[in-house]
Amino acid sequence: MTTTVAVRMYNVGFGDAFLVTVDTDGRPWRMLVDCGVHSQGQVRSIAKSVEAIIGDLSAAGPDGVPRLDVVVATHHHADHISGFTQEAWEQVHVGEVWLPFVEDPQDEDAIALRRKQSDTARRLTALIDRRTLGVDPGRWPAALAEARSFALNSLRNADAADRLLGRNGRRFAQPHSVRFLPRPDQRRNRISVADGAAVAHVLGPSRDPDDLKRMDPPKNAGWLRLDDDGADDVELKGTPLFEPRFAVPEDGRVPEHLAEAKRSLRLAKITSDEDLLGAASILERSVNNTSLFFVLDVHGTRLVFPGDAQEGAWQHVLRDPEKAALLQDAVLYKVGHHGSHNATPKAFVNDVWRDGHVAMLPWGLVKRWQDSIPKRQLLDALAEHNHTVVRADAPVACPGQVTVHGDLWSEVVFPVPA
Repeated sequence: MTTTVAVRMYNVGFGDAFLVTVDTDGRPWRMLVDCGVHSQGQVRSIAKSVEAIIGDLSAAGPDGVPRLDVVVATHHHADHISGFTQEAWEQVHVGEVWLPFVEDPQDEDAIALRRKQSDTARRLTALIDRRTLGVDPGRWPAALAEARSFALNSLRNADAADRLLGRNGRRFAQPHSVRFLPRPDQRRNRISVADGAAVAHVLGPSRDPDDLKRMDPPKNAGWLRLDDDGADDVELKGTPLFEPRFAVPEDGRVPEHLAEAKRSLRLAKITSDEDLLGAASILERSVNNTSLFFVLDVHGTRLVFPGDAQEGAWQHVLRDPEKAALLQDAVLYKVGHHGSHNATPKAFVNDVWRDGHVAMLPWGLVKRWQDSIPKRQLLDALAEHNHTVVRADAPVACPGQVTVHGDLWSEVVFPVPA
């Protein structure tokens, strides 16, 4: 029996779209992990990206019919699910859709959390629109433009969600089943797939409210301060994703008026551009921490897909020895949140993940983040540990390891030991 695992990263821009194929003796099983792009970071239109994905699926099928066994939507940010608005998906046969439990319409805790996130995003957008009424977008203050971008990205995309859930007339080629993960019963979070050739271990998001509240890494766990020797006493140059005045120090607190506004959703109390950006960045991190985090294990060949999980979600995994063990020998890590400072813990790269493997970085230029994402110190650390970094924005073929197709996709194939 011969088995291979291929991971194809589509160059959508600032967004994620990964096609995973497990092939055993010519019997392929296919999973698509996310399909979306940030509105200000597109390499090509999302319609063109979806067309390319579906075209590849059609070409791979013996009868020309595009098929996916599983679609995973890690979280509801637009740069991960906006592609599912495209009508072309109605020709694709999909077996299952996996979503984080926070999207479950029957889960009371999820309903409350989802409502808070959506209401906050809508109210923030309304406040920003009111503040900028009649002003040319090119003349908006930078803080307002960034706040609106965060708020729009955090809005649940109704059309994409409807397709993933198979409701309101939005569908794939035929009815599909939906799993909301992880389940409270841990045994149900170990899912056999590909006719038993692989197992998906769903590790997050955590259902512990304290984990979901974690917003930003403490200074000694992030990539904000890191000199060449790994010490945390040198201030880095460049602009972080979130302005320093919005970072919560390890021994500090969120300003009380922001905390109170977040608790009560009385966002009208937020009166300045900086406050709006601060609130929007809190919301952004909140949604990222609900990402579906899983490891696909094909007879010991492991792929790590953390979505855009940030500090709270990562700590839920790393503090559990059994979960952390699944990450150690992973052959591939999908770099979280496009390489931002608050999505890949130093402990994972320096202490958990063993050297000499592959990191795939989905990234496209968004001008206001060009100096902070991807984080240079993260890329340097991956290089120091002898990992091959495959970047969506600069695909480079590597004989025997990485195949590229123009600027459209990069693919890594891993042979699975018998």
